Amino acid sequence: MTKSSLFTPVLIGGCIIMLISFAVRASFGVFQIPIATEFNWPRAEFSLAIAIQNLAWGIGQPIFGAIAEKIGDRKAIILGALLYAAGLVLSSFAVTPQAHQLLEILVGFGIAGTGFGVILAVVGRAASDQNRSMALAIATAAGSAGQVVGAPVAEWLLAFMTWQWVFIAFAAIILTSLAALPMMRTPQTATKAELEESLGQILVKAFKDPSYTMIFLGFFSCGYQLAFITAHFPALVTEMCGPIAPGSMLHSAGITTTSALGAIAISVIGLANIAGTLAAGWAGNRFSKKYLLAGIYTARTLIAAAFILTPITPGTVMVFSVAMGALWLATVPLTSGLVAHIYGLRYMGTLYGIVFFSHQLGSFLGVWLGGRMYDLTGDYTAVWWIGVGVGAFSALVHLPIRERPLPKGTAAAA
Repeated sequence: MTKSSLFTPVLIGGCIIMLISFAVRASFGVFQIPIATEFNWPRAEFSLAIAIQNLAWGIGQPIFGAIAEKIGDRKAIILGALLYAAGLVLSSFAVTPQAHQLLEILVGFGIAGTGFGVILAVVGRAASDQNRSMALAIATAAGSAGQVVGAPVAEWLLAFMTWQWVFIAFAAIILTSLAALPMMRTPQTATKAELEESLGQILVKAFKDPSYTMIFLGFFSCGYQLAFITAHFPALVTEMCGPIAPGSMLHSAGITTTSALGAIAISVIGLANIAGTLAAGWAGNRFSKKYLLAGIYTARTLIAAAFILTPITPGTVMVFSVAMGALWLATVPLTSGLVAHIYGLRYMGTLYGIVFFSHQLGSFLGVWLGGRMYDLTGDYTAVWWIGVGVGAFSALVHLPIRERPLPKGTAAAA
C-alpha cells in the first residue's frame, strides 16, 4: 500500500483561499479607532458591526456547508467571495452605524463561504485517513498566515489612504482568491453507509448525541476569546499598554507607538499560531482529540488570567501574543477532526458548520460586550475576566465526550 500525498491540489487551493479570507477578516480591529474617530461614534457602534459580522458568519456556516454538499463546493465558494467583496465595497460608502451593522451581514456570510466550514470539509474529504488531521491543521494554519499579514497591511495602507479605500482594495483581493478554484476538485471519499444516510437522518443522530452537544457548547469560548482579541486587542494595547522605551528592541525595529504594537500583536498571534496549529494537527493523529482540546482551553484560561493580573507592558503584550497565538486556532483542526471522526465525512461541512455557529455566538458576545463594557467602564478588564471564565467551562465540558465513531444507520447511544 503506497503512502498518499499530504500536499494535494485541494489542500494548496484551500490554503490560498483561507489565507486571503482570513487576512481581511483579521484586520477589522485595526479600523476600530479610525472609524469611531471619523464619525465620533461610541466604541460600541463599530464593535456591534464586527459582532454582527461574526454572528452572520456563524449563521451562514451551516447554510454554506449545506449549499456545498447539495450543489458543489466551488459554487459555494464563489457565492461567498462575491458576498464578501460586496459587503466590503458597500461598507466603504456607509456613514451611519446602522448601515455598517447591516452590511456586515454580507461580510459575515462571505467569510462563511470562504472560510473554515466549506474549505475544511473539502480538505477533509480529499485527505487520506492518515493525513486528515494534519491536512486540516495546514489549512487552518493558512488562515493564521493570513492573520500575520492582515492587520499590519491594513495599518500600512491606512498611513496613505482612507479606511474606505482600504475596504475597496480588500474587496478586490478577496476576488483574487477565486483563481484557486480549479484546484478545488475532490473525489467522493464517504463510505457507502454514509452515502445512504440523508442529511436529515445524520442531523437527528447528532442532535440526540450528548457528545455533539458538548462539542457545540465547548466551542463557544473559543469564539468569544478569539473574536474579542481580534476586534479589541489593538485598541486595548493602544490605550492600556505602557510606552515603548526608546532604544528597546521593539523601538529599534520601528515599532514606536502602542498603536503599531497593537497591530503587530495580532500579527504575532497569527505567526505563533501557525506552529501551534500544525502541532495540534500532528498531535490529533496520535492522541485523544477531546483531551487535547481540554488542555488547550485550560492553557488559554491560565494565560489570559496571568496577562490581566500583571501590568500591561510592551513585553507582556509580546509574551501574551506568542503564548495565546500558539493556542489560537489549534482548536479548529481538532474540533473539525472530532466531528469527522464521530459522524463521518459525508455531511462534515453541515455538522461542523452547526458547531461553528456556537463559536460565532461566542464571537458576537465577545466583540459586542467588549465595546459595550468599554463604553460603560472605560476599559476592557471586566469583559476579559468573562473570557477567562468561559475558557475554564470549555476545558471541563470536553472531558465527557465519547470519542468514537457513531454507528451508521442507528440512533446515537443514550
